[in-house]
Amino acid sequence: MEEWAEALAAWAIPDEILARAPESPWQLPRELFARRADLQIERREGSSIARAEEALGVGGSVLDVGAGAGAGSLPLRGMTELVAVDMQQEMLEELLTRANKRALSTTAVVGRWPEVAPRTPAADVVVCHHVLYNVPDIVPFVRALDQHARRRVVLELTAAHPLSGLNPLWRHFHQLQRPERPTWQDAVAALHAAGLDPRVERSRRSVAPSTMTTFEDVVRMTRLRLCLDGSREAEVKAELGRMGVRPEDSTSWSLGSPEIATLWWDSAR
Repeated sequence: MEEWAEALAAWAIPDEILARAPESPWQLPRELFARRADLQIERREGSSIARAEEALGVGGSVLDVGAGAGAGSLPLRGMTELVAVDMQQEMLEELLTRANKRALSTTAVVGRWPEVAPRTPAADVVVCHHVLYNVPDIVPFVRALDQHARRRVVLELTAAHPLSGLNPLWRHFHQLQRPERPTWQDAVAALHAAGLDPRVERSRRSVAPSTMTTFEDVVRMTRLRLCLDGSREAEVKAELGRMGVRPEDSTSWSLGSPEIATLWWDSAR
């Protein structure tokens, strides 16, 4: 779908800013995904959990695409078998460590979806959490999800682009106006273009600990996202403070969208 791809392309960082970045602004630490998984296993928060468990019933298999460390699948009750797909082997290792503690039968598939779809087993329920905003070619991606689900597909994404919370900081540091789209509504339109008819549930995250362990981590990660070097950390910290991010309050550390959209549909198979 051209509109979706064009909206995502608008998030590209201008070459002149990217050239000055001390490290890749797109790289996220492995520990962040691991902590996110552990928090979700503990809290089991969100409509996505309920919709997936509803389809699993007393037992069933799950395919988790873009699994990371397992935040979208390991909290599920009623899951008897897990297939996890991710591009990063180290992320799947984090997932396997947690799955092994539960004695859960797990298959790991390393690669990019939907390229690895032909060698990935089908499952009763397919879940895909916080991946769509990284998928320009969304139609073949979601169709492959649908083709691998025997019962249901459950997608979760933030209502707005996950980096939109940094937009005021891009204006401050680079005088750069960042996009406002795509949003969950654009995702629904793209699914309709793929011939799918998802149901939608919207909810807000409860106040919860950040996936960052220290305020220094928050400042450093924000600085790297903005393509700034270490000499700007004090200024980043000051600007975060103006946005209400306080060192003593970890519930203020997340700049992501507090609203979540769950998109789900039952498989025709």
